[in-house]
Amino acid sequence: MRLKLFKWKMFVFWTSIMMLQTQSVSAQNPIVEENLKPGARDWQLTRVRLNDAHGFRSPWIEGYCDKQSVKAGEKLKFKVSTKPAAPFEIEIFRMGYYGGKGARLMQKMGPFEGQPQATPKPGVKNIHECTWETTTSITIPQDWLSGVYLGRLSMIPPDEDTNGFQSYVVFIVTDDRPVDVLFQCSDNTWQAYNRWPDNYSVYTHPKGNQGPWADVSFNRPYGREAQFEGVVNDPLTLGSGEFLPFEFPLAYWLEQHGYNVAYVSNSDMITPERGLKAKAFISVGHDEYWDIRQYNSVVKMRDEGVNLLFLSGNSVCWVTPLTPSATGEPKRTMFRGGPFGGDYKYATDREKEHGPFPHRGPDEGYLMGARNIEPVNGGGDWVCVKPDHWIFEGTGMKQGERIAGLIGWEYHGDPPKDLKGLEILGAGTAFVGGVKPQKWTSTIYDGPKGNFIFNASTIFWAQGLSNPPGHTLPWTHWTRPHGPDERVQKITENLLKRALHKN
Repeated sequence: MRLKLFKWKMFVFWTSIMMLQTQSVSAQNPIVEENLKPGARDWQLTRVRLNDAHGFRSPWIEGYCDKQSVKAGEKLKFKVSTKPAAPFEIEIFRMGYYGGKGARLMQKMGPFEGQPQATPKPGVKNIHECTWETTTSITIPQDWLSGVYLGRLSMIPPDEDTNGFQSYVVFIVTDDRPVDVLFQCSDNTWQAYNRWPDNYSVYTHPKGNQGPWADVSFNRPYGREAQFEGVVNDPLTLGSGEFLPFEFPLAYWLEQHGYNVAYVSNSDMITPERGLKAKAFISVGHDEYWDIRQYNSVVKMRDEGVNLLFLSGNSVCWVTPLTPSATGEPKRTMFRGGPFGGDYKYATDREKEHGPFPHRGPDEGYLMGARNIEPVNGGGDWVCVKPDHWIFEGTGMKQGERIAGLIGWEYHGDPPKDLKGLEILGAGTAFVGGVKPQKWTSTIYDGPKGNFIFNASTIFWAQGLSNPPGHTLPWTHWTRPHGPDERVQKITENLLKRALHKN
């Protein structure tokens, strides 16, 4: 009897300790608590219709939000068009791990009586800027944690024999709390490649696809992502920009493993204050278009001791001024203002071929550890060249060992030779369809305050971390990443362990 009583007291004691520890962790890291909440079984698009087989929009139902990001307590407006007029509802999901389901239903709104809204006529610099009426709005609840949120727009069919088409809107909830990891979505680049409504982007101006001639607006839906007719070509991502194919695998993996992460848009980084509250800053996926103020902010973060992880490719390539919309909304218009690169040959050649440009950014190699190069398109294997470095601890990788298909579809190379302390960790050759070989380089160098700057040198790095629901592996140039790889996972874990001082 006494033994049973003793065992019961010990059970109660240790249970109490574990509960206190869990409460302490949750208080310090709300990501853990958030991902214990029930996930949604049904959050993906299942009924999508495009205007034609090669189209970029679904005029039956489409929409956009009036801000790239918003904080708790702020109002967000939804602009939705249905053609023909039809009732619809909005389901808002936060994207994360949630026991493997990938999302949690936060709120269901509607039904609303949808109406057709006008397709804008081309404006100055070929801009296509919507001035749609607000369908509904929401004040972001205080308990909505920072994250990427998808609003699923679903038409309500009059009967079970009529299809109720769907699309997404996307927005980011950000905050100011101190965090371990700051995840920067590459939404400037999403918008640069957005061809809604009918092949209009910074790449489709009649004067050419590389000059400063085209303005693009965030005041429009995200169309079907169809970069180069293959890289991202999944209509079931309609309205979500490039988040699901390029960035969600990283967000899913970070939240699965309980990292204390917060999310921002490119536009949130035009001042450094948010980044200075993080131990590590991550650029993810295809992060090509940066406002010069964003560049200066990240330089400030590096110099103040924040660790920088460029888990991305073709990053910091174009100076991209963010300016107000025609109606004065801040940071809603952008264009290709000119190359980063300073006096580096790639930048000067672009100026000669596609300029003149009104802006020129500094040499991005001195921030990232490697540069944008020509040709920048291609694919190949990620090759280890320094297996004794600490980032490879526990991977078992050997000199020359390859991670198949991880390089692509764009990358970095030609690291500055005079960047103090720079080390080359990976290097190899990328090809476009077996031709046009180009050398890529993955690097690391020390920051001034015990921090470090890592450059993975590929858009596809996140593809090696996870394969969450709603995600399709991209492919390009007759190559593709192969999906989750324990070596990529361990390298990323090592980087974050060092960045978060968890040695």
